[in-house]
Order: sequence, then structure tokens, then C-alpha cells
Amino acid sequence: MLEPNETALLPEGLHDTLVGDALQETKVVETLLNSFSAHGYDLILPPLVEFEESLLLGPGKAHSRNMFRLLDPASQRMMGLRTDMTGQVARISHTRLGNAPRPLRLSYAGDVLRIKGTQLRPERQFKQAGVELIGTNSTEAYVEIIMLAYDALKAAGVNNLSVDLAMPQLVPAITEGLGVTKDLADQVRHALDAKDIGELATIEGEVGDISRALLKAAGPATKSLDIINSLKLPTEARTMCDQLEKLIGKLDEVAPDLVVTVDPGEYTGFEYQTGISFSLFASGVRGELGRGGRYLVNAERGSGEPATGFSLYLDSLMRALGPEDAKSKIFVPHGTDRSVLADLQGKNYRTILGLEDVKDDATEAKRMECDCLWQDGKIENIT
Repeated sequence: MLEPNETALLPEGLHDTLVGDALQETKVVETLLNSFSAHGYDLILPPLVEFEESLLLGPGKAHSRNMFRLLDPASQRMMGLRTDMTGQVARISHTRLGNAPRPLRLSYAGDVLRIKGTQLRPERQFKQAGVELIGTNSTEAYVEIIMLAYDALKAAGVNNLSVDLAMPQLVPAITEGLGVTKDLADQVRHALDAKDIGELATIEGEVGDISRALLKAAGPATKSLDIINSLKLPTEARTMCDQLEKLIGKLDEVAPDLVVTVDPGEYTGFEYQTGISFSLFASGVRGELGRGGRYLVNAERGSGEPATGFSLYLDSLMRALGPEDAKSKIFVPHGTDRSVLADLQGKNYRTILGLEDVKDDATEAKRMECDCLWQDGKIENIT
């Protein structure tokens, strides 16, 4: 037999969400989904487990090494537990909703499970909530998605937000346009992603000069654009940067209080994305609140369909919000008319109904950790 303290032990990266926190998290998810719905995004709920090959299509490839797998006794096929919900939404969009009018707006919320966490996010199980806008590759799609994430986080109570924009395909476009070798291209990309100024200092020629300039460009959007616009870039890379500048200008128009930064060399975590990507942060909060960007749906069967979306991470979001002030609990003695409960609940109290007579109602109210007591037809504070 296991001792009680042994049964309370959970695997690394997993935890129980207890009293207060569980209710607050549920309310936050509801607030986010309401924000998504208000902007026309329809909720879908994919299953926790799918056949392995389905989960590894498109965006799912990026998380293949972090996926729990199990054998389905019914079909004798391998299944996987989802590590991210974006790929599931992409699957639904080109199968079950393949004939729905575009652009298609879908939202979701649910738990994901990963084999291991990261230094910034040690949790292996956490909730995601997000949206996908499928069937358009316009700049306005970026604006809608980023502003929806911004509005939803503000509605949930998060302040001091910032968005960090990245272009994971920029460095490959530069190295390909300059005709450098694959080994050198990989060296440049990895050094920029790691912010390794020492490694970049060893790279000679035009690609070295551009790489070092891109490293200096990481930071506030205005400074970043000044540096990027001063560079002579290959045509494809210049087109990407022009789109970035256009997006930053539109964000400044619609949300002048949103802090926008740029990291032109970052790509870790955005490997499957094909356009501008972004991360959401709140000052003083460990880890990003969410990530998003543009990718292709069903790219395995041709050119694919453009999509832009984001996922918010509830573990980081709850750290940004801090504990919620709980409603006052009021003890209602045994035998009280039940109509009193509805009246008190209508006044924003949480009622704790006594299930049997006790010697002293005030003592029982304290034992049940109540703030108030219903006594003689009125509310008495517990001292």
C-alpha cells in the first residue's frame, strides 16, 4: 500500500490545479473564448488522442519528438497525444470543413501534453486557447490575428503587453539569394538564432556583414526597421522586409500603446511557419503568453492553403494575472429555507449550507473557512 504522501507525488512537469486557481483558470478560458466568438471565430473541440500520422501532418511535425505515443487496441494502429492544437485545427479545416467558405475562422481550447518541458516552460501539461484564420495571406490577416490576441489578453486582465515579430524564412532567403553554401547558410542561421556574436564575427563577406547587422537590428521596431532598410538584400528577402514594415505601420495605427519589437534572426519554435511570426509577452512574466504566425495548411498535397493564427498558453497567462480575489463565503445554518440561498448567491456570495445542527453556528462557520454567517435573517461578519 502506498502512503498518502506517495500518492500525492506526480511526475515531473505535471501538477494538480487546486481550489481557487482551477476556478480562475476556467473563467479566463471562458473570457478568451468569448473574445474569439465576438470576432466571428467558431469554436471546435478536437480529440485529445488521434492517429499518429494525422498529428504529424503540417504544423505537427515541429513537435514530433515531444509526443507521447500509444497503441490503439481496437485498430492496432499507433496513436499520439496532442502536443499542440494548431495541427488538429488545420486537419479539420481541410477535411471536415474543406467546403466551408473562406476565410475560415476557428477557435479552440484544451489541454496538451508533451514528453518534456523547456527551461522557460517546465510544465508538460497545460491548456492552450487560440484561433486560426484560414484561406487568406493578406497583411490584414496578420493585423486581425495580432489584435485579436491583444484584445483577448486585455479582456482577461493582462496589461503591459508587447509583441515580438520574427521572420523565420528571412535568413534562408538571404543566404539563398547570395548563393552561399548550405553549411555556411546553416552556420549563419544558427548563430543568429542563438545571438552568438562571436560566431557571427568569424563569417566573412557580404553574408557576414548582413548577419551582424541583423543581430544589431533585434529590438524596438523603429530601430530594427532603420537597420533593415539600410541593407542591400536579395529580392525575396527585401519583399519579406517590406511586408514587415507594412505590418508594423498598421499595428501602430490601430494599437499605438502596443509595444512592438523585432527579432529578424529568430526561428526556433517557428520552423513550420512561412511568413511573419510573433510572440506575446507581458512585462515581469516568465515565458511568452503565446505564439503565432503564418503557415500552410495541407502543404503535403500541393501548394497548401495559407493560414494565420496564435495559441495562448494558460500557464503563463495565469502567472501574468496573479491570484483572483475570491467571492466571500457565507455559512447558512441547517434548516434555513432554501430560498435564502438563491437570494445570497444573487448578492455574489458563495453559500455553504450546514448539513446538520451544530452547537454553535459561528464556530462552525469559522471551521468551514467562511467570511460571513447568516443569522437571524441577516448577514453577520465572522471575526
